[in-house]
Amino acid sequence: MDQHQSILELHPGLVWGFAITVVIMLLLDLGVFNKKSHEVSSKEATIWSVVWISLSMIFSGVVYWVFNIDGTPASHALAVEKFTQYQAAYWIEKALSVDNLFVFILVFGFFKVPKFLHHKVLFWGIIGALIFRAIFIFAGVELIDLTYLPEMNVFGHPVKINVVMTLFGLFLIYAGIKSWGDGGDDDDEDYSDTAGAKLIKSFWKVSDNYDGDKFFTVQNGIKMATPLLVVVAVIEFTDVLFAVDSIPAIFAISKDPFILYTSNIFAILGLRSLYFLLANFIYMFSKLPYGLAIILAFIGVKMLIAPWYHISSPVSLGIVGGVLVLSVLISIMFPDKKDDEVKE
Repeated sequence: MDQHQSILELHPGLVWGFAITVVIMLLLDLGVFNKKSHEVSSKEATIWSVVWISLSMIFSGVVYWVFNIDGTPASHALAVEKFTQYQAAYWIEKALSVDNLFVFILVFGFFKVPKFLHHKVLFWGIIGALIFRAIFIFAGVELIDLTYLPEMNVFGHPVKINVVMTLFGLFLIYAGIKSWGDGGDDDDEDYSDTAGAKLIKSFWKVSDNYDGDKFFTVQNGIKMATPLLVVVAVIEFTDVLFAVDSIPAIFAISKDPFILYTSNIFAILGLRSLYFLLANFIYMFSKLPYGLAIILAFIGVKMLIAPWYHISSPVSLGIVGGVLVLSVLISIMFPDKKDDEVKE
């Protein structure tokens, strides 16, 4: 079996299976379990987190099964590689998405969004993420395929350097260094002046107050957008900005667009429930930004050295998982003083 053979070529039915699963879960989420806007409890958020993580882990098992279909040692080795590619891409996206959630908390606080509306905002934010991530991933894979330089000798070794991957690697190292020193710089940001907010205000007048869970309202005979629509737009643009970090990072793990997209989407779909848990237990993640900075820098280095030395997916998964667990443990053992005040 070809190492570079895509799941799309091996089992096209998986595309439909994945799409149907996502659509059914979204319809159940919005149309059955959350038909009415309400404040999500920690218990509900925990249940949905378990559901989404379980689905993603089951799908990773399907990935292994598809590539290990004939049961030979070579097939098993390839299946393990593909399985760990999925797992590494999933947990990298999951970890980097936590950074989004810190910003979402600030956005909701800035716009004074009632808690019972948080789920609706995040739902529509994720719908937008499904679309934008597909564009970024599939276009990125094609761009990478087109930007390999002719084979050359560097330091006495024949290598094929990819221009885009090299630029991504340098950018991720820079992003890691920058995010390490950023601290809480977003705390004082004026989110009413961001690109998403400006876009909505360029098309509609915005009312001063919320009107339940409506995106539009009528005041004095004039149709106006509510602040809720502005918040959705800000969340959408925030996600696009964060994708600039997370999408290049997963290209270091695999070039299979289906593995990248499915792992990415399963990670994104679990964000809402994770948000409500994070909002209640934020002290457990105070040191996570430092861990994410290390992960970004590691992936950047992996990209740069790839023409000479390949760091396997199992090793990458172990490093990413180890950094994440260590970050959470250190956060719990040494919480920030301001986090202690929040708990009290």
